[in-house]
Amino acid sequence: MKALILVGGFGTRLRPLTLSFPKPLVDFANKPMILHQIEALKEVGVTEVVLAINYHPEVMLNFLKDFEDKLGITITCSQETEPLGTAGPLALARDKLVDGSGEPFFVLNSDVISEYPFAELIKFHKNHGGEATIMVTKVDEPSKYGVVVMEEATGMVEKFVEKPKIFVGNKINAGIYLLNPSVLDRIELKPTSIEKEVFPRISADAKLFAMVLPGFWMDVGQPRDYITGLRLYLDSLRKRSANRLATGAHIVGNVLVHESAKIGEGCLIGPDVAIGPGCVVEDGVKLSRCTVMRGVRIKKHACISNSIIGWHSTVGQWARIENMTILGEDVHVGDEVYTNGGVILPHKEIKSSILKPEIVM
Repeated sequence: MKALILVGGFGTRLRPLTLSFPKPLVDFANKPMILHQIEALKEVGVTEVVLAINYHPEVMLNFLKDFEDKLGITITCSQETEPLGTAGPLALARDKLVDGSGEPFFVLNSDVISEYPFAELIKFHKNHGGEATIMVTKVDEPSKYGVVVMEEATGMVEKFVEKPKIFVGNKINAGIYLLNPSVLDRIELKPTSIEKEVFPRISADAKLFAMVLPGFWMDVGQPRDYITGLRLYLDSLRKRSANRLATGAHIVGNVLVHESAKIGEGCLIGPDVAIGPGCVVEDGVKLSRCTVMRGVRIKKHACISNSIIGWHSTVGQWARIENMTILGEDVHVGDEVYTNGGVILPHKEIKSSILKPEIVM
């Protein structure tokens, strides 16, 4: 089987992290976002992953070369010279996706984090005998999204309603699809939306089905959703393999700590924290609802909540970082500095407090 991951553009919503790495390579729960997807695809027998990308494919491919060998999976790029929307990339990668076997292929949005129930998706797709399956997820506020209206018993998709004013359902497209090769005959090589142009046509032929995604779902393409996604992911990890989570007197709730990280005395870590490889957390530090990426040093008695600390940054003694502060790569926050929602670009030194949310160039 094959899979196409829609990597797309510049990841502007997740800056300043994406100024250092393409968005799919930004760490989420201590590994690049895209690796969560590739590992899950490998588990259900996918042998080749195609990345649909429109800038710097060499950065992605060089980085993923190691994982190709480790996972025994082929990773290639299909590069757009102009943005092709969400369906055009499938037409562009047609030769890579069709091998004559007639097997369906996966299509994924690279920002989506979930438990990736791909085995169940394959079974559902083969049983209904249609042309395409989309995964849908239930949301509390469907009026913000495009809603998928489906037959409950069979999963057949009846229609799509964009940002409904009155309640028509609470299931939205989760950005995970399984498509028969015949779907490619419906897509021209031009900027096209799979959600607004291709799927409605398949639905009109009664060949589009939807499966409700079990477990959690989050599009982690922006900071607030990234932090929420981490909480949901760690909750799910607690249920699936609790032994991977940290334990001890200084741990509160779900915390993921890389084995190479060092944590000092008298710290209070958690809930919902990920600490990456090579990090040093000194004595008396308090961390909650945050991600601390590879190579970060947090000095004594610093306090961090609801924030993302980028690679190789330093947080000074008694510093306080909160309210969706994002430090880019190699940012150095001085002792006793307070930052309230600062978004700080890479390679900066912060010597005075940031009292209200602002971007520091």
